[in-house]
Amino acid sequence: MQPDTATLTLLADRPVLVRKLRDNIDGALNVLLTTGCFTIKDCDVVQLPVYTPSQQVRRLLDQVRFKGETAAKTLLQYLEQTETTRPNPEDKENHLSANCMRYQKKLQSSVAAQSHSLSTYGGTGHFSLDDIYTDGLLEVIDGSGETTMLGLEDVVGPVGTLNEDADTFLVSGEAGSGKSTLLQRLHLLWAREALLTNTFLLFPFSCRKLNAEHRELSLKELLFLHCCWPDRGQDEVFQFILDHPNLVLFTFDGLDEFKQGFTDEERHCCPTKQVPIPVLLFNLLQGTLMKGVMKVVTSRPQAVGPSLKHYLRKEVLLKGFSPGGIDCFVKKHHSDPAMARRVLESLQANTVLLSLCHIPVFCWIVTKCHQELLGGQDGIPQTITDVYLLVLQYFFQRKSSQPQGVLGKAWLEEHLDTVLKLGQLALEGLGASCYVFSGYELQRIGLTEQDVSMGFLIYCNDLSVTDCKRYEFLHITLQCFFAALYVVLNSKKNRSVIYRLFQPQYKQLSGLSQRCLGHCIDSSVEGVESRVTETLNLQITAQFVSGLLSQRHHNLLLDCCPTAVRERKAKQVVKSLSKGMQRHFKSIPRPVEGEKKSMHAMPSFVWLIKCIYEMQDSSIAQDTMAKLDVEHLKLTYCNIGPVECTALAYVLKYLRNPVGLQLDNNSVGDVGVEQLLPCLHICHSLYLRNNNISDEGIRKLLEKGMTCERFQKIALFNNNLTDACTQHFAWLLKSKQNFLSLRLGNNNITSQGVEQLAEGLSYNQSLQFLGFWGNKIGDRGAEALADALKNSTTLIWLSLVDNGVGSAGACALAKLISQSKTLEELWLNKNSISREGVECLIEALKMNSSVKEVWLRGNNLSPEEEEELSKQESRLTF
Repeated sequence: MQPDTATLTLLADRPVLVRKLRDNIDGALNVLLTTGCFTIKDCDVVQLPVYTPSQQVRRLLDQVRFKGETAAKTLLQYLEQTETTRPNPEDKENHLSANCMRYQKKLQSSVAAQSHSLSTYGGTGHFSLDDIYTDGLLEVIDGSGETTMLGLEDVVGPVGTLNEDADTFLVSGEAGSGKSTLLQRLHLLWAREALLTNTFLLFPFSCRKLNAEHRELSLKELLFLHCCWPDRGQDEVFQFILDHPNLVLFTFDGLDEFKQGFTDEERHCCPTKQVPIPVLLFNLLQGTLMKGVMKVVTSRPQAVGPSLKHYLRKEVLLKGFSPGGIDCFVKKHHSDPAMARRVLESLQANTVLLSLCHIPVFCWIVTKCHQELLGGQDGIPQTITDVYLLVLQYFFQRKSSQPQGVLGKAWLEEHLDTVLKLGQLALEGLGASCYVFSGYELQRIGLTEQDVSMGFLIYCNDLSVTDCKRYEFLHITLQCFFAALYVVLNSKKNRSVIYRLFQPQYKQLSGLSQRCLGHCIDSSVEGVESRVTETLNLQITAQFVSGLLSQRHHNLLLDCCPTAVRERKAKQVVKSLSKGMQRHFKSIPRPVEGEKKSMHAMPSFVWLIKCIYEMQDSSIAQDTMAKLDVEHLKLTYCNIGPVECTALAYVLKYLRNPVGLQLDNNSVGDVGVEQLLPCLHICHSLYLRNNNISDEGIRKLLEKGMTCERFQKIALFNNNLTDACTQHFAWLLKSKQNFLSLRLGNNNITSQGVEQLAEGLSYNQSLQFLGFWGNKIGDRGAEALADALKNSTTLIWLSLVDNGVGSAGACALAKLISQSKTLEELWLNKNSISREGVECLIEALKMNSSVKEVWLRGNNLSPEEEEELSKQESRLTF
């Protein structure tokens, strides 16, 4: 059965409809309500305060499609009516010259052609971007630390703005998280006039390609040579750009791959003067040149230092795929539903592999190499190194002369010459911050056309420099992998290679100005000072080196390099990891008297943990954790996703003493929670605030938690929890009579959820801290909590801030106060409590001397009432 016309339009024109409805959502809901298409409940679901305007529109469109053809027609008719009242867009065009209009059309056509097919990962699959693009998780953190989810259309929107005077928007994400593809999607939608409709001209740049531009250029030459040349009226078009910076957008992809680190020392404000590319770029970003032009920049987060952050309007974090995003990507990649189902079933059966797929580049690898994955000759991949060996096998298999493309067991040895040459190119490139290579460089190393045809290198066809062919690796992580293969398989004696590979971050921190890899590369290759980007790439390379030297790959590498050489290198890696960990452990400060000994881990600590995991040697993990003696391990804002959770659990499970594990403000998600389960037995506390965790993740966590005697505290502020999670907490509280603290603030829990939780609370005689800040429990929920806790002999602290609690709820809590012998603090700020409710609390406090404070700021009381009531009871805080 074919979909009806109106509902099909909602699906086909979704990006355009989101843009049109963002400023008209109230009117649209009103029309749908008055025509009977929506109920009040439907409207409330759409307008949940946790959604941004764009997310509300997408929820609205989903609801309308679910309601059917009548609702869809009603919404489209409403949009037609609002369109007739808007100014005609042609009015804007009338004051533009024919040359400017002609140039815009040419630029749109050029950008559309470049963006139509998926170019990330080398375009090895011929996919239309429309067919394969899958939204990643986008977040923005405001000045108060609150996190908001965004849509693609919000990247240059007002949500999350930190500096109104700046013009640069940063999209940051780890290698392989989908930054380039997101920018490509942004370009394509602009070219189709489906997004960024207030932007008249958009100029896309690749920082990797700008590295190859050695000429001094003016701004005019940069725009027209590297993007699109006007057929007529070059001066007129450029003058329009200078006069209307608010109608222009520049995008710079991969700032972390730009050779020179950002600096604001050399100022330049003349658009016609020729200067080096770095001077031009940095002055554009800081607004000295072309103030008012919006700039969107992508980069890995660690590569953006404080000097650049000073010039950012806002930073958007790209966190990779959600579980639904993985499902969507695999289904889009495989046109055969049966094959897509097999791949997804395979992922669901192996959560380690599923955790890797949250990073889009790994998801692409797994879907691309599904035959090797499902064949299972060497087992399901467990590490990132395993996954990249799959890539290697896949590409060699495509070019195999064997019947049906089958490779023998010695497939790596058969292609060793190609691997070593590509590895040498990759390592030398990393040492010189070089990611684009000339044909001469390939020839110098001995790479042939046959080597290039394997597919690991692709031709750069969008460079303005046309004097010779230039090549790049499919992805920066693949360049790091080949560099690691060269380090492991090159049998030349050089004992400093691995030590240098594992130490660049410490040399950088100590301010030493040394060459990035020193003796790792040929003396003929000019080295450059170690910088943040080089450190990041070397850390990825070191991870691969660790994985390749694992005993798991002993047989594969057996005839590729002498065993004695590999064993020596493996010992060097273990020694380097041990020394790296010792540096962290020695930096742990002595605890202040009365406080717990804690360690605030740095990002490089997480990297070392990941290297240990790649080696898959439990003895190394045991030895490492035997030397860590802390009661609290803090890993906040460390870009911890499911992949990192897998590595952390593998190592932390060997801790000798229980620890409080704090992972607030990361990207753990449901899959990451599942990956942490192997180390839950050693955690007395688990802090997972702001980690995009849903009820399903909590279900799995608490099933395990009920069997862990030491597990006593959990904090889940600002996740995606609903009433469905409370039944699992009720079971936990019933079964664990040593559980101490439960904090569920800023989720979507209502009175119904609290009533489910109350059953567990009434049985529990150990809970001391209960936090429900920022939910929606109302009077009914407050009454259920008060009744469930009336017999508690342990409760010390209770927070119901911002929960819609009125005087009825306050009176119920007053009964709890009058009966409790242990309660010390009650937080009721930002509710709807009137004088009547406060008077009930005052009466209860007269019978209780153990309560120290009752917080009541932001309720329904006048200043005069607050003053009068505070005189009656000094323990009330208004």
